[in-house]
Amino acid sequence: MSQQTNQLPDLRQPYALTEDEIAGYAKDGHIMLRHVATQAEVEAYRPVIGEMVRQLNKQSKPLTERDTYGKAFIQIGNIWTKSEAVQRFVYAKRFAKIAADLMGVDRVRIYADQALYKEPGGGHTPWHQDQIYWPLDTDKTITMWMPLVPIPQEVGSMTFGSGTHTNGYISKQVISDDSHKTLREYIESKGVETINHGGMAAGDATFHAGWTLHSAPSNPTEQMREVMTIIFFADDSRLLEPDSNARKNDLASWFPGLQPGDLAAGPLHPILFDRNADTWAE
Repeated sequence: MSQQTNQLPDLRQPYALTEDEIAGYAKDGHIMLRHVATQAEVEAYRPVIGEMVRQLNKQSKPLTERDTYGKAFIQIGNIWTKSEAVQRFVYAKRFAKIAADLMGVDRVRIYADQALYKEPGGGHTPWHQDQIYWPLDTDKTITMWMPLVPIPQEVGSMTFGSGTHTNGYISKQVISDDSHKTLREYIESKGVETINHGGMAAGDATFHAGWTLHSAPSNPTEQMREVMTIIFFADDSRLLEPDSNARKNDLASWFPGLQPGDLAAGPLHPILFDRNADTWAE
């Protein structure tokens, strides 16, 4: 690891969760946590993440020529494999321990990271479930969603359908106008409570389960909404036989050489927290 990377914050100091917060996540399938990273920590990592997004972004069409998914955000995944500095952020023990504590497991692996930068004038993110993309035979999955800049009230954070994580597959539709219509009708017909936490400070974070329904509003401001996400899953999870093209693609791209039934433990998915080994956090 380079000297410059070693000078970045190590993000090892634990973040203490209360029993009520853990119980609330288990009930709702999502939670907002304030100050998961400090202002100084975010200021240190924001430039290196932003530079990698600029380097790796292949989107060249103007917003007016993109489909709904393309208008929602610039999406760059697995940045940690291309940058030691970003890897230091993504591998943060603090984040991984929060994921383990909320899911109630001893060890977590990374599924992927994703930078989600919603451009000025960018469109809404349709209602969807993340886990329709993941060939994982477990419900112990969780995503950390952390803004790297303050998010004003008029942009807001994600909107969650509380309790929907307990229903598993609701629709196999990928993120699209169709998924937005289908899942919005589901929410209305079932009387699902929806929650949006509004504005967020840089370093605040939401965590949500893989099956939790969620969407995000458009960006009417002149500021880029810069968000970094990390997806975790419980160790000892196995791979499913893909039942959709989305899952076939993820199996081939992110679990090369592995087959359905194998442990989801390829080189792109190291353990990031082990409760029995990482005694610093107890």
